Amino acid sequence: MPPESLRCKECKTEYPLEALYVCERCFGPLEVAYATETTSPAIDPAELKRRIQAGPGSLWRYADFLPTQGRGYPLPAGWTPLIRADRLAEELGLREVYVKNDAANPTHSFKDRVVSVALARARELGFKTIACASTGNLANAVAAHAAAAGLESFVFIPADLEEQKILATGIYGTNLVSVNGNYDEVNRLCTELAGEHEWAFVNINLRPYYAEGSKTLAYEIVEQLSWELPDRVVAPIASGSLFTKLARGFDEWLEAGLVAGELPRFNGAQAAGCSPVAQAFAAGRDFCQPVKPETIAKSLAIGNPADGPYALDLARRSGGRIDSVTDEEIREGIRLLARTTGIFTETAGGVTTAVLKQLADRGEIDRDERVVVLITGEGLKTLECARGTFETWEIEPTARSFEQARERLVLAA
Repeated sequence: MPPESLRCKECKTEYPLEALYVCERCFGPLEVAYATETTSPAIDPAELKRRIQAGPGSLWRYADFLPTQGRGYPLPAGWTPLIRADRLAEELGLREVYVKNDAANPTHSFKDRVVSVALARARELGFKTIACASTGNLANAVAAHAAAAGLESFVFIPADLEEQKILATGIYGTNLVSVNGNYDEVNRLCTELAGEHEWAFVNINLRPYYAEGSKTLAYEIVEQLSWELPDRVVAPIASGSLFTKLARGFDEWLEAGLVAGELPRFNGAQAAGCSPVAQAFAAGRDFCQPVKPETIAKSLAIGNPADGPYALDLARRSGGRIDSVTDEEIREGIRLLARTTGIFTETAGGVTTAVLKQLADRGEIDRDERVVVLITGEGLKTLECARGTFETWEIEPTARSFEQARERLVLAA
């Protein structure tokens, strides 16, 4: 399935496979278009499976479905665990719940996937400098992958970003630029700079290639479920790109004959303090009204999501929906996941877990459904959200002191 061109998602105008991201005719977003059976010989599904299973233990096992081969890539990402979460399922009254834990990537978030693909394509196009606008996880990934590849990088972040994410970006030796503004303002600045510098902004002028990295989550889920589809996917929504590219990944494998069935139901998850897509879904609109973010889930704090309309369409046509949860529910979601699975997630994972609970509490998930919930980042990146959620026993160094403390806690319970 070699890439053929970039194609406008709105008017279908085609462009060469260069550093382009917006249609000159209608200003719609561009995405990678691949060869079809009429332009390239079809590969037998059994042969495709053999090639995939013989591939590396990274997302590059799916090179046949990506816009770059990524050969010799210095910091492999992907092939993260899909964990059957029986205790979480039992607590929610469900039968089969799986957690796709993308915190197991090199910089502990799913952004390693999209950066891997974007950086591989940037090198093919001859770029020497990599850049991005980020709410945190992308900053970590761009800085680390650029360092591994020996490329200069510039990372632009909102000034109020979590300290853990700032530290985990600067350590790689990147040019770290803190902007006094929210993510949407940072993104506007970077869009302007992309027109002035010969840099590969992974989520701007390389966005069509960057976005393709998210498809590999869908491929892995299918392969890890023994070549079967889940019935439902619960995923976070920031720009909406991850959400929609997951569906594209499932669709591509259905079309290639690698898996049988129907597209899963897609449930989108947003924080109530930045929920333009959830608000549009509830109002029955096919467009999103921009909002000013105010939430602890900073990695999802995009007030004007570029792929919001496509996320709305996907939720509706798949029989899913898009919901939002409060900051307190996010904290409860983080705790719920940690105490039932042993996985400590950042706030975005708290959002998806809380939405999963919301769906279960409302009885919207059939008991026999196979549900996959996406955890896109590591809890050590948002430690402040764990503060005050538990108590520490403080005792003297004696057995009697321990027993007294234990007795008090039992009585209090």
